[in-house]
Amino acid sequence: MNIWIAIGVTAVGCYAVKLIGLLVPAGALERPAVKRLAALLPVALLAALTAQQTFAEGRVLILDAKAAGLAAAAVALVLRAPFLVVVAVAVVATAGVRALTG
Repeated sequence: MNIWIAIGVTAVGCYAVKLIGLLVPAGALERPAVKRLAALLPVALLAALTAQQTFAEGRVLILDAKAAGLAAAAVALVLRAPFLVVVAVAVVATAGVRALTG
């Protein structure tokens, strides 16, 4: 039964957040600081998710093939490679490290 309470509370919370977002005056959303934050927030959240998925296993810090793939992708991004090339470089680097380390 506790799971259904959690689902209900989450649903009500999501609805409340959406309702609050609709009630914000348009003038508040036109401020330069709010626009800048809205543009940068998804990038920061994606970076945090990527770091957590790459370097964490529960509460333990790990460095494995995923970290090598992420480093290779970062190098490709610095070299201004197209997105598909960045993904391919990350895949090849990760697979190469996994093949070498077993």
